[in-house]
Amino acid sequence: MASSKETSKPCPERKKAYDKARSRTRVNIGSAFQRWRDLKEHEGLRSDAEVAFFLLDRYDKVTFISTPYKPGACKPPPLSVSSVSSQSVSDKDVCLIEGVEKLDDTTLSASEVMEASMSSLNLNEETVSVEDFNDIQNATIDWEDPTWYPDDGDDQGVTEELCRDTDSDDPDYNPHICVRAGGSLPTQNTLDDIPERSIDDTVHDIADLDDDDAVADLPPFPDQPKVVSEDDILSVPASIAYHSSLHQLVQYLQIPVDTCKKIEQRTRQYCGASKPFRIEIRSRGTAAIIKWTCPRGHSVWKWTSQPCLKFGMNAGDFLLSSNILLSGNNFAKVALLFKFMNIKMVSRTSFFRIQDHFCVDSIQKFWDNKREESIHQLQSKDSVVVLCDGRMDSPGFCAQYCTYTAMENDTKKIIYITNIDKRETARNSVIMEKEGFLRTFHTLQREVKLTEMCTDAHTQISALFNPAKGQLRDAGVHHSLDVWHGAKNLSKRILAASQQKQCSILLLWSKDICNHFWYCCKMADNYDTFFDMWIGLLHHVTGEHSWALGSCHHGPLTETRERNWIESNYVAHQKLTELVLDARWLKDIPKYLHFRSTAELESFHNHILMYASKRFSFTPPVYNARILLAALDYCHHINRCPKKNRRWQNSVRKTIQQKVTHMALADCKTAKGLQLCSGHTSIYYAVKTLM
Repeated sequence: MASSKETSKPCPERKKAYDKARSRTRVNIGSAFQRWRDLKEHEGLRSDAEVAFFLLDRYDKVTFISTPYKPGACKPPPLSVSSVSSQSVSDKDVCLIEGVEKLDDTTLSASEVMEASMSSLNLNEETVSVEDFNDIQNATIDWEDPTWYPDDGDDQGVTEELCRDTDSDDPDYNPHICVRAGGSLPTQNTLDDIPERSIDDTVHDIADLDDDDAVADLPPFPDQPKVVSEDDILSVPASIAYHSSLHQLVQYLQIPVDTCKKIEQRTRQYCGASKPFRIEIRSRGTAAIIKWTCPRGHSVWKWTSQPCLKFGMNAGDFLLSSNILLSGNNFAKVALLFKFMNIKMVSRTSFFRIQDHFCVDSIQKFWDNKREESIHQLQSKDSVVVLCDGRMDSPGFCAQYCTYTAMENDTKKIIYITNIDKRETARNSVIMEKEGFLRTFHTLQREVKLTEMCTDAHTQISALFNPAKGQLRDAGVHHSLDVWHGAKNLSKRILAASQQKQCSILLLWSKDICNHFWYCCKMADNYDTFFDMWIGLLHHVTGEHSWALGSCHHGPLTETRERNWIESNYVAHQKLTELVLDARWLKDIPKYLHFRSTAELESFHNHILMYASKRFSFTPPVYNARILLAALDYCHHINRCPKKNRRWQNSVRKTIQQKVTHMALADCKTAKGLQLCSGHTSIYYAVKTLM
């Protein structure tokens, strides 16, 4: 949800209407623009409209009046040529007209002023007189070409498409036409000698901008670096800079100006304040801003330590916010790190705005492209085997999301991921994994030639493939079970049986029984072969390795286990017989004979913890983005060689039992609490030892 403080983008229709209204008051005064401004400052006028009224009043009264123009005066009536034909104007008024030099006479008639002004157009007086040139009979109407509007690259020029817009909706719209004086005369081409004026040399009937930092003459300062491409910020190294070090550096810098070039808002004159300029260093987000100000408070120059992106965003703020998500970190932890180091951090609001507006959709789009490539490669295969498994977002039975993942068996690449929200299953978290499996099945069945899907021993998913009444019984897809989960369930059953009276010896055989089950699933091609090998377990535990219908497949035994043999008439052997010949257990044996394992998916689920920990909650879009990041990271490094040691052998390490780890943590609980009581105190003593 967007923040209420965000500013909306300007409406194109409103801008077009504003440009039309502004163009109606635009008057081109050419090179007289500076003199117009000088007159405005000299007379103390506040707007260009007051300057125009001032000059019109002077022209109407003909004689020069030294009293300044008072705002709010009534608009004078329009002038006629006959009303000023016999009057005169002062020398000062003549000097305000462009192209007329100061004359020796003190007064001039209006006709002389007109002739002097027309002489600046370099007309050929031998062929065309001033009267003929200004005669309405010799004037023509020109429809202006819309391409004359300048386009300075800032999208301020009026395009041809804008000029072609229908103007029936605007009753006040005036078409762009002009009256060309002397257009029908043969010497009309003499007007081409007049220099062209840009839009900057125009006067508008609007108030001046209230900008104290308006620059009259820009000093030769370098432009602020802008980010044009990705390499401008991604491949550029960065460092941490302290304000004290920056202040020491700028003390030795000589900026290329000696006086302040800003214009005073009240007097409309140059400030002119000289050095030394005051130096101010402050932080904005993660950037440091150095500002030089004159003694009167005007900004002379401002320097930022980071390049700017579009809309003025600092590149460092954007990179930090995006990389917190891309690296799987948490904003609160990174903000706490910056707080301990006394470094300014991007605000929480900016972080979430950048994360939601720029990162989430980009990650989804990148994942869709990578997944499309993987699916395109699998479409040429005649048989696709998929490994599937679900993962809850939190421990226990209070999960909010379920991530169901599908991995291709040969390449071990993740080809499909879906996130199920508990609200999509009527807030029943028990059936979320089943819903994820159905979505995965229907999606992959449309895209590839799906022949087999391997899952864990989930009863709801197994019921979907029930030959009698399963929903997917006629789908033509074989359902396999993970052999590791089968061995795990078998060990749980043996552990439960060993808890009974006179059956504790089964616990000593638990590892051997599970290994035998693993070997039978790997070597057997059908159920009959598996059963013949599996039933031999009941003879082997008694020390009998050959019997009437077969024998053990192992070689000579190198160790004696006489004290561990189970007597055939003992209670433990009867309980083991019940486990081995359990009808419900043997019914699922055909699903283990393809010897599939989802161990790679378990490794991926462990990798998800790097990006989406079960100890933090996320919104659905952010949680989905973090899961996709984990999938992209996993698929990118799937073919990476294992780590080697100094002898160029695969590096291995010992695993530590969780019980031992918990006991060790319990012993140092008090010491850990003392270390976390005050982060700043710990940093203080750590820095003190380095001094």
